[in-house]
Amino acid sequence: MPADVVYMDNHATTRVDPRVVEAMLPYFNERYGNAGSTSHAYGWEAREAVDAARHSIASAIGAAEHEVVFTSGATESNNLALRGTAERLRRRGNHLVSVTTEHKSILDPLARLARRDHQITLLPVRGAGDPLAGWLDPEQVAAAIKPESLLVSVMLANNEIGVLQPIAEIGAICRERGVWLHCDATQAVGKLPVDVAALNVDLLSFTAHKIYGPKGVGALYLRRTGANAVRLAAQIDGGGQETGLRSGTLNVPGIVGFARALELCLAGMDAERRRLAALRDRLFAGLTGAIDGVTLNGPALDQPSLRLPGNLNCSFAYVDGEALMMNMGRLAVSSGSACTSANPEPSHVLRALGLNEDQTRASLRFGLGRFNTDADVDFAIEHVAETVRRLRKLSSMSA
Repeated sequence: MPADVVYMDNHATTRVDPRVVEAMLPYFNERYGNAGSTSHAYGWEAREAVDAARHSIASAIGAAEHEVVFTSGATESNNLALRGTAERLRRRGNHLVSVTTEHKSILDPLARLARRDHQITLLPVRGAGDPLAGWLDPEQVAAAIKPESLLVSVMLANNEIGVLQPIAEIGAICRERGVWLHCDATQAVGKLPVDVAALNVDLLSFTAHKIYGPKGVGALYLRRTGANAVRLAAQIDGGGQETGLRSGTLNVPGIVGFARALELCLAGMDAERRRLAALRDRLFAGLTGAIDGVTLNGPALDQPSLRLPGNLNCSFAYVDGEALMMNMGRLAVSSGSACTSANPEPSHVLRALGLNEDQTRASLRFGLGRFNTDADVDFAIEHVAETVRRLRKLSSMSA
C-alpha cells in the first residue's frame, strides 16, 4: 500500500498490533499442536494456551471462563445467539425483538427466522437532527415484549454512527420479563468498559479484528449461572468442541492473539478514549470550518456517554455520493458497514435515521484508531475538503 494513503476505516478492521503478532507467532511454527489432541505434549501445550486466553478474555468482560465460546468472529457469534435461541426455545415462543439500525449479521438471521414463521419486531430509533439521533428508548423495548417473546437483541455501539445504546436499562427490563438479552458488542469491547453483569446481558458477541487482533476469531458470552441460564442449539456440528456449541478445530494462534489484543486495549483504554475523542472533534471542526454543507450523523459530539470516541459519520451536501467515494483514493474511509459493501443499496442505518438516498450516499464514515495521528486528521480534512470543493465546482459547471 502506498505510504501516502491514510487509513481511517478502523470500524471495518484494524491493523494487527505488532505486540499481538509477536504473541501469536510461536503457535504457528513452534507450538503448533491441535488443542483437541489430548494424547501428547503438543496438544496439551495448545490447550493450555487456549485455557489461559479464555481466562483472560472472560475476566476482561466480567465473565466466568466456561461462559466464553470461541467462534470465527462476531457474525458467527450473532448467528449462534439468534438462531441458537430460536431453535432451543421454539416450544416456548417465536417472537424476537431488535432494532432497525442493527448490523446485517443480526438483521439477516432475523429475516431468515421470519421466513420460518417467527415473529420479528424491529424498533425505530431517534431520527436525524435529534441530539440523541440513533438512540433507542428502553421503553420501546418494554412495550414490544410479548408473552411469546424469547430474545431481545440490541448492539452496544453502532458500527456506522457510533451511538451507544442504554443496554443496562434494556437488560433490566428483559430480566424482569424473563426474556434473554443479546448484545452485539463488536465495536465496544476493548474501547469502552464492558461488564456483562453490569449490562444485564445474557449473551454478548465480540471479535478480535476490531481491537488490533487477528481476523477470523471471535467469541460469544453466554450467561450460564443463575435462574434461566442460557442454553442454545448448536449451529455447527462435528467434533463437539466448545462444549458442543461450536464444533471445529480451535484457532489457537488467533485465540492467543485475541487475548493479547484485548489485554493491550484494557491497559490503555482511558487515555485512548480521550485521545480518539480529541482527534474526532478536531476532524469534525476542521471539516465544518473548511467547507459548508457538512452534517453530523448520529448523536451530538458533546454527549460522550452516547457516542463511540473514534467514530465520525458525516453527510456532504451538493456532491454525488459515488463520485465522492471514488475520489477518496488517498484516504481509506467507507460509506457504511464493510460487511455490506457488496450491496449497492444505501446505508440502512442512515435511512433509518430519516436521511434520503442522496444524503445517505454522500456520507463518509471515519473510523479513528490506535495508529492515527494529528497529521492524519489534518490530511483527511484537507483531502476531503479539496475533493468536495472540486466535485461541487464540476457539478455546477455541468448544471
